[in-house]
Amino acid sequence: MKALISVDMEGISGIVHSSETNPERYDYQRGRELMTAEANAVIAGVLDAEPTADVLVADAHGTFRNLLPEQLDRRARLVRGKPRALNMLAGLDEETDAALFVGYHVRAGEGPGVLAHTMNGEILDVRVTGRSLGEIGLNAAMAGHLGVPVVLLSGDDAACAEAAALIPEAVTVPVKEALGMAAAVTLHPEEARDRLRRAAADAVSRRREIPPLALTGPLDVEVDLASPHTIDLATLIPGVSRTAGARTVAFTAPDYGSAYRLILLLAQLATIRPA
Repeated sequence: MKALISVDMEGISGIVHSSETNPERYDYQRGRELMTAEANAVIAGVLDAEPTADVLVADAHGTFRNLLPEQLDRRARLVRGKPRALNMLAGLDEETDAALFVGYHVRAGEGPGVLAHTMNGEILDVRVTGRSLGEIGLNAAMAGHLGVPVVLLSGDDAACAEAAALIPEAVTVPVKEALGMAAAVTLHPEEARDRLRRAAADAVSRRREIPPLALTGPLDVEVDLASPHTIDLATLIPGVSRTAGARTVAFTAPDYGSAYRLILLLAQLATIRPA
């Protein structure tokens, strides 16, 4: 059995502010330790259910160099650094039996949700065949494109509700109740880890009962971008056009894998500033 654990940071228990998720801020080291400990709890849960499982952990926040390798459970392998194929899902393939999303957050514009955003502050919304998707939906659909079910998601209550609307059969673990963008009522980290370990074991045991999120092509995609400069760059890509909306570009993809990669490229273009 092969499992991929994708670990973001904003949805970790105890974390409520960008000072805990930004490498340039004073509380980042503490955030890294909390993130690594929750990853370890999920690794342990997967291996409780499947002791011989091959477990890959994808560091999926910011630089993708946040998890502390020396503190990670030695029974798992760590995927870190960027750029890399499949971004937050690096290591996922058709041979993967289950994906688990840890520390995820609600999409941009939704809430209240702790540190809500989609990929970066420049992506205001992504709509696939008219449905607004954040990182939860975009990544779950990419897993589904490869036939892999997302069996577990943890984060605040808003993130768990977003996941439940997309994949009702998946196990969700709310580790905090969002009060706003930078405020929450949070579980004690050790309590959160205990719940995550039990939930991960349950989710992996029930993986065959949880269907992959499959979006079949062709797919019409719209992306709302904050910067006019990014829109100018995006329209240089063949097939991407500016729409009547001042902030929106659109394209049609033959399948979800193609759509996902182009969305990732648009997110990367959004980080480029005018010369």
